[in-house]
Amino acid sequence: MNKTIKRGLIGAAGVIVLIILALIIIPVFVDISYFKPQIEKQVSKATGRSFSMSDDISLSLFPWVGVSLSDLRLGSLPGFEEKNFVTVKSFEVRVKLIPLLFKDVQVKRFILKAPRFVLEKRKDGKGNWEGLGKAEGKAAPKTRTKEENLSEGLPLKSLVVGEFAITEGSVLWIDKKKGVRKEVSDMALHLKDVSMDKPIKLDFSAKLDKKPVSLKGSVGPLGKDMGKGTVPVDLTVEALKEIDITLKGSLTDPATNPKFDLMLQLSPFSPRKVMEALGQDFPVKTADSGALTRVALKTRLKGNKKNLSLSNGALDLDESKVKFSLSVKNFSGPDLAFNIDLDTIDLDRYLPPKSGDKPKKAASSIPASSKKKTDYAPLRKLGVNGSIHVGELKASNAKIQDVNLKVSGKNGVFHLNPLTMKLYQGSVSITGAMDVRQNTPKSSVTVNAKGIQVSPLLKDVKGKDFLEGTVKADIDLRMAGDEPDMIKRTLNGKGNLFFIDGAIVGIDLAGMVRNVKAAFGLAKKEERQKTDFAELYVPFTINNGLVNIPDATLKSPLIRVTAKGTANLVTEALDFSVQPKVVATLKGQGDTKGRTGLTVPVLVTGTFSSPSFRPDLSGLVKDVMSDPTKIKEMVPVPGKGKVDKIGDKAKGLLKGFPGKLPFGK
Repeated sequence: MNKTIKRGLIGAAGVIVLIILALIIIPVFVDISYFKPQIEKQVSKATGRSFSMSDDISLSLFPWVGVSLSDLRLGSLPGFEEKNFVTVKSFEVRVKLIPLLFKDVQVKRFILKAPRFVLEKRKDGKGNWEGLGKAEGKAAPKTRTKEENLSEGLPLKSLVVGEFAITEGSVLWIDKKKGVRKEVSDMALHLKDVSMDKPIKLDFSAKLDKKPVSLKGSVGPLGKDMGKGTVPVDLTVEALKEIDITLKGSLTDPATNPKFDLMLQLSPFSPRKVMEALGQDFPVKTADSGALTRVALKTRLKGNKKNLSLSNGALDLDESKVKFSLSVKNFSGPDLAFNIDLDTIDLDRYLPPKSGDKPKKAASSIPASSKKKTDYAPLRKLGVNGSIHVGELKASNAKIQDVNLKVSGKNGVFHLNPLTMKLYQGSVSITGAMDVRQNTPKSSVTVNAKGIQVSPLLKDVKGKDFLEGTVKADIDLRMAGDEPDMIKRTLNGKGNLFFIDGAIVGIDLAGMVRNVKAAFGLAKKEERQKTDFAELYVPFTINNGLVNIPDATLKSPLIRVTAKGTANLVTEALDFSVQPKVVATLKGQGDTKGRTGLTVPVLVTGTFSSPSFRPDLSGLVKDVMSDPTKIKEMVPVPGKGKVDKIGDKAKGLLKGFPGKLPFGK
């Protein structure tokens, strides 16, 4: 029995020795280049494109399985400018043979020198990478899904790499459709201390259009069951001598059910300098050329294949600081929740610069029926619940404080409930809703404002001073559509504006009453005209874009004014009648006792951009004919002044206006 075992061991040892000798001798006596045509043919068949390599091929089998190749070329498809899709100057790999039998991978060397990838897109939009792996005219074989492959993990017991390097690499991007040509050159990747039980040190560098880019840090340990478990990550990205990004945290089960928990920090940088380093014009035109010169970000990223959250966020945008949190659940929906707290921002800095010449409205050459309609289907899937707070805000030169906004919605119905703000010693509260369940969206908005000082607001926003006082407003509007013209045509609602203790600047209603000529440009006016008032009340309704003001009233010392008429938002046409009434009091309200004098109704016509004011002569005549004593009131009392004929007084008053006088010669 002992002799049998002994002979068996000797025989096994002999076989092993013969195998080892064969592995050593075969590469010496066998010309590997003999198989070169077959290798090229098989690669071409697998990729569906031409493949070639030089005759300089070396092979070793023991103790290291090693292969060395050079001048590898994988071609592009016909019809592309660049003939080669991938080229490699040389490739060398050496792996220890015996440990491979026990799933123990020991790589002595992995060297890839001067790999070059050319990604080219033709003017018709087709890329030279399309169809890779498909032989001409044959369908690619069915492969298992990525999830099926990764779910098995990587069946390795151990992995050790002595030297891993990729040097002198490059990627060329050519887009003939857009006329873009970009290149990443001098790519180099070095891995150190590669094993499953120690952190892998990573050092990557390259040049993007001759500007430096680098990635350094460590990943791991990967663990014995590679692709599963928790993998620490500590990486730093530097680019263009401006961008510095740090990622630190962990990846969990990256090969099976990936999750991540990372701290992201983006050091302060200038987006303008980044674009300048790339040789590109800054894509955003801003009114302030000093805007977008400083951005910094810090946040915690946590998520998996279905969810993502950003917490403890801090964003610096120029002089503004933002604290935020954001979560996205169910990416196919998604469900979005956010909370944003901004200290201060001047939005006017980030708007496009104002043009000196107002652009002329060009008639659209595209028929309304053929215009592409907005697709609201994504919004019908969106769920949102968020809030925004802004300490100080400047928009259209208006100064606003303590802005609070809450928005929520799902299934295509969204609510603004509410938006509140403080401005010019007053406050505004806005609630609204938008319904996009149908192809034509429907919206509603309710505005409540009180205590707002009108004059400084108008001066800041419009640069004009035509109204003074404190305003209170209640407005309720409904509309449909997403284009301005349709919104105007479908606008409906009601509201009222109530001004107190103010003035209408630029119009002297009392002067209009006393002197028709001066009021309508037939005599010299005072430099500063204004009509003080105690109350100005403007109720209105809107029906399909037609604003109707049934009875606006102004209560002012010595005069009361009522106005009624319409303003068409679609055609921008005005049609108003203003009726002044003299009262014998300096109070703005309460006393309506009649005062002597002849009042002149005023017609307001024209358009929003070019209104016109003229006396309503027919209204004046009707008023006089209904009460002839008003003409007598214009005649001085005998003995206290020169007595003029009534006809002469009226003629002098109305001289210069067209039409025949209704009295006298």
